[in-house]
Amino acid sequence: MELDYELLRDFRRELHAHPEESGNEKQTSQRILDFLATTQADSLVSEIGGYGIIATWDSGKKGTHLMFRADMDALPIEEENNIDYISKNIGISHTCGHDGHSTILCGLATFISQQRPKTGKVSLLFQPAEENGEGAKAMLDDPKFAPFKPDFIFALHNLPGYPKQSVVLKKGNFTAAVNSIIISLKGKTSHAAEPENGVNPTMALTEILQQSLALENNIPNLPNMRVVTPVFVELGEKAYGISAGKASIHLTLRCWNDIELRKLEKEIEGLSITVAKHHGINVAFDYTQTFHSNVNSQIAFDVLQQAVNLTQYKTIERDFPFKWGEDFGLFTKVFNGCMFGIGSGEKSPALHNPDFDFPDDITPVGITVFSQIYLLLCSS
Repeated sequence: MELDYELLRDFRRELHAHPEESGNEKQTSQRILDFLATTQADSLVSEIGGYGIIATWDSGKKGTHLMFRADMDALPIEEENNIDYISKNIGISHTCGHDGHSTILCGLATFISQQRPKTGKVSLLFQPAEENGEGAKAMLDDPKFAPFKPDFIFALHNLPGYPKQSVVLKKGNFTAAVNSIIISLKGKTSHAAEPENGVNPTMALTEILQQSLALENNIPNLPNMRVVTPVFVELGEKAYGISAGKASIHLTLRCWNDIELRKLEKEIEGLSITVAKHHGINVAFDYTQTFHSNVNSQIAFDVLQQAVNLTQYKTIERDFPFKWGEDFGLFTKVFNGCMFGIGSGEKSPALHNPDFDFPDDITPVGITVFSQIYLLLCSS
C-alpha cells in the first residue's frame, strides 16, 4: 500500500486546527473535497443533508456496492493541549477524533484510486452533524442520497482505554440507544411572600428527578441496562420577589436497544404525569439528540472479521456494547452495517476530554482494515 502517511498526518492536523461544530462543517467539507479531487473518483456529490459528501469509484461491472462512513464534526469544548496545531476556533475542538476518522477515509480514497474496484462499486461517505444525532437522518432524507443503496456499510471509532492499534470487535449491538428527554413543568407564579397564592413546581421537579433516577439500572453486563443522567435543570427566574411558576428537567436516557429505550421513556412520562397531576401542574415532553442503537449485522460482522484476520493487528472482542450513542446506528437500521473500534492507547485521555487528541499512529490501522474489506468485496 503506497500511501504518504506524513501527508495524511498533516491533513489530519489541519482539520484538527480548524474544527467546526455540528451543522457548520463548511470549511471542513471543503478541505475534504479538495483532498478527494486528487483521487480520481468517478462521482463526487457534496452538500448532502448539509455538508455531507459521497465519493464513488465504479468498476462498471455487476457486484457489491460497498460504502464506508466517517464523521467530521467537532465539539463545543475548549481544547487544553500543548501542540502547535491546537484549535484556532475558540471553544471548539476535535476532542472525539472525527478529524482522524475523516483522515482515515481520505487515506482509503487514495488507496482505492491506486487499486480501483474490479467488480461493483465503492462509496465513501463523510457525515456531518454526528455529535447531535442529526446528520445521518439529514443525509438519508436528502434526495441526493436516493441513488445510493449500498449492500454493506462500515464505520469505525477510535477508543481510548484500549491498547494502541488494537482492533475492537463486538457482535450485535455495538453502541447503546440514546435519547434526551425535556420535561417541562408549568405552575403559577405568585409573590415570593405569598407562595400559597401560586403553584410552585419545586416539589414536582424534585419528585420527578428522584423517581426517574430510581428507574436506573446501570449494570452494563445486563440486557436491561438503563442509564438515567440529569444534564440540566431549570427552575423559575432570578427574580427574588417571585415564587417560581415554571421548571424544566433535561435527562439523557440510555438502553442497549431501541425497544427498551421506548419502555423507559414511557415510564418516565407516566410518572411525570402522575406527579404533575398530584401537584396541580401542567407537564409537556420534548425529545432531542436521538441515537438509534448501532446493531452490527451478522453478515457484515463476518466480512469485518475475515478482513481483520488478514492483518497483523491484535483483536479484542468486547462482551457488551458501549454506553455512548453513535449516529451510525441509523445507517445500520437501513443497511447491512458494522462498526468496530481502534485502540487509541490505554493512557489516552477519554473521548470529549479537553486534552484528547487523535493519535496519528493509528491512522494506518483504520486504512488497512477498511482496505482489506474493500479488497474482499470489490476485487474478485
